[in-house]
Amino acid sequence: MMTWTHRTFAVLIAAWFCSSPVTRADEADTQRHVVIVSLDGLAAYLVDDPKVPLPTIRRLAREGCIVDGGMTVSNPSVTWPNHTTLLTGVRPEKHGVLANGVLVRGPIGMPTVIDSKRDQADLVRLPTIVDVAHQAGMRTGEINWPCTRGSESFDDQFPDVPDALEHSTPRLLKELVELELLDEDIAGSFKQLSTVGRDHLWTQAACHLIRSRKPNLMLVHLLNVDSVHHTLGPQTAAGYTANAYADMCLAQIVDAIDDAGIREQTTLIVVSDHGFAATPKAIRPNVVLREAGMLAVDAGKLSTARVHVVPEGGIGLVYCTNPSESKQTIEAFKKLFLGKEGVADVISPDRYREVGFQHPREYSQSPDAILVAADGHSVSGSVTGDTLVASNTEARTAIGSHGFLSTMPKMKAMCILSGAGIPPGTHLSTIENIDIAPTVAQILGLDYPSADGKALTVLQKP
Repeated sequence: MMTWTHRTFAVLIAAWFCSSPVTRADEADTQRHVVIVSLDGLAAYLVDDPKVPLPTIRRLAREGCIVDGGMTVSNPSVTWPNHTTLLTGVRPEKHGVLANGVLVRGPIGMPTVIDSKRDQADLVRLPTIVDVAHQAGMRTGEINWPCTRGSESFDDQFPDVPDALEHSTPRLLKELVELELLDEDIAGSFKQLSTVGRDHLWTQAACHLIRSRKPNLMLVHLLNVDSVHHTLGPQTAAGYTANAYADMCLAQIVDAIDDAGIREQTTLIVVSDHGFAATPKAIRPNVVLREAGMLAVDAGKLSTARVHVVPEGGIGLVYCTNPSESKQTIEAFKKLFLGKEGVADVISPDRYREVGFQHPREYSQSPDAILVAADGHSVSGSVTGDTLVASNTEARTAIGSHGFLSTMPKMKAMCILSGAGIPPGTHLSTIENIDIAPTVAQILGLDYPSADGKALTVLQKP
């Protein structure tokens, strides 16, 4: 199995650029601009919900193109994997991001853990469309985009990562202080911000970069909708308020494009990374495994395990800690869970083609099986309690969840394109999010042959 290091990544990047046609700045369309705004967790079904005030989103849809019914996302339907799919045009089985961090297997008997404090080089196994744009001499920027820490392909960045300020562009942070968006005590003032406050900061930072730098490719990721949907549920009064606030932030970004004088040359792509489902119940597979003697608990925490489950919302990633016993262990796992309340399926590696995962023999981060929760249930990582099924409050899980298989209609993501090259009033049937990166490449005149998706046919030639 290959261990991914910065050196490995650098070698692969160099090999990719040597073997692929690299677009030069004089070949790429440096007068064109693409702004991608990701409204985390704003499910496709909300665009047609009359209770949601979304004037900006609906206006952009009328003036451009909307994907009817929403955009199909990748498995797992969580944030970092799907933001990486948007930038690579390939599913996680190729780009390698399966969680909000790197899944690190321990030695025999020790649990797998998620390490979020990683660079892009540790996470992503091939160049992104941003890397290609930068190589072509284009200006690039990102605000709160996942899996970009440590990238050298951004002129300005403020990545979505723990300790984000330590990995942000110093000149950008200095400008945010000058704009009075952060105090001189940058870390202290940022830490005090609520999720709403951070969305405001990130929106204003994006607007500043658009006005002052006019990037050819700008990425913006806002989080408040996702946060509220988790804690208070989608299609609730609080959820609708969060949706409306996201729309207001988007309106400010549109205004910044106008202020920059680049509206006629800018294509705006508004997406979400996944949908949302209400999950008033949860399943606690690690409780069942504890009772079966397949894992041990110390002081209320998982200590050692023959097999255990890492929760990803509507699915659980099942890890066996002894590879030589994995086949037998998974068969025992299936007998414990198949047909039980709250369990929709247990998918073993022989079925991974269905969900777009690599076999764990091919990629160490891949799980040994996937536990799928039934609609209305999420997967808890709790090791305490007495029953498989519990209320979300007892299981300490969110009332709203994603992470379900991408075939669930509620997981469909919003996708709207508007502006340069997009004919108004256009509708597309459902697409996959692997189509976004090649669409960006076509708009900017870049060669990006590694994508599995295809540029959307709605595009008009400039």
